[in-house]
Amino acid sequence: METERFDSGSLEVTEEFLSRAYTPMRIGGRPENTQARIVRNSAEGLVVDRLAFGYTMSYDAEPLDKVCLITVHKGTLVDTTDGRHDVYGPGETYLVAPPDRPYTGELRSARYTITMFDPALLEEVAAVGAHARGPVQLTGQRPLDTTANKRLGSTIAFLRDHVLTGPATDGLVVATAARHLAAVALSALPSTATQDEGHPTDSRDAHADTLRRAKAYIEENAHKAIGLGDIAAAAFVTPRAVQYAFSRHSDTTPLGHLRQVRLTRAHVALRTADPQTSSVTRIAATWGFPHVGRFAAAYRRLYGVTPAVTLRTRW
Repeated sequence: METERFDSGSLEVTEEFLSRAYTPMRIGGRPENTQARIVRNSAEGLVVDRLAFGYTMSYDAEPLDKVCLITVHKGTLVDTTDGRHDVYGPGETYLVAPPDRPYTGELRSARYTITMFDPALLEEVAAVGAHARGPVQLTGQRPLDTTANKRLGSTIAFLRDHVLTGPATDGLVVATAARHLAAVALSALPSTATQDEGHPTDSRDAHADTLRRAKAYIEENAHKAIGLGDIAAAAFVTPRAVQYAFSRHSDTTPLGHLRQVRLTRAHVALRTADPQTSSVTRIAATWGFPHVGRFAAAYRRLYGVTPAVTLRTRW
């Protein structure tokens, strides 16, 4: 994980930093109070920034080429792109702009979180395939409803507070968290994926052989940063067909099965590890579980004891 800090009272220096950290832009503000503070945590292409501006600042920016989400904690942000005047306040999470579009706006004594990831992740986690009418894209800036807004904001807070600032950001943790964020963004915001109705072949392909191929791929590759798209490709069907196959012939989902396999592998690691040199947190992170408390709860439901007990027991 990389951490970068910025603190300046100069508009010129702030503009230079923002242009380097995000995209070329022009900013303006009141010269009597131009304090800006930014803390960036990033790993594996996932970026989470904490920003605080003690003044009103306008901005005119070029495309980001990233999916960029903002969660407002204090103050307001105003999107003025293409003549709009959309105001966002504390508790709201929204998409800044499509990755390939410039954007303009104004922030007013605001404290907020910016989260960015590669747009290609949307394609990887979407349940669409070769029959889709076009690339997977987010088509709206506001979440579909208050529940979706809360879910998206909570996911970002988890990444900020537990993943990119946690004790372990290696292994599968960041890759798994980034895919999860992309999936939540797709479900929370309007997108072309939600408009896709699938194809008749998806249902025909959802047979037991598809399930067998998908499970075999998961078993062989659970230690890698794989997702729904990878599983579908290995089964020679679309992501939606894989989902249908699991729904018809199994009691879980493709990603649910992946989590189960990883939990089993973590169990084996706990049984064979040296408690003097290993930890539950490290083993959980190695198998893609960034939140040790949630990992422990899932582990106890399955094995009847805490992972710490397994680690300490001599088998």
